[in-house]
Amino acid sequence: MKLSKSSVKLKELIERAIEDHLITHKEYEAILSLASADGHVDKQELALLSQLQEMIEQKEVKIIP
Repeated sequence: MKLSKSSVKLKELIERAIEDHLITHKEYEAILSLASADGHVDKQELALLSQLQEMIEQKEVKIIP
């Protein structure tokens, strides 16, 4: 299945956070905003958001100021 443009951008932002093991509050808000920008969170976006949230909860990715 082809990813939407917003899903591709979302994937890039999330992958960067995962690679760095860090994400700022501003980046996290940008990710959430991008995911909901079109008024619909598709399956790919939901999977990416879930992965990021799980990694934050497991402290694999740390939210920094």
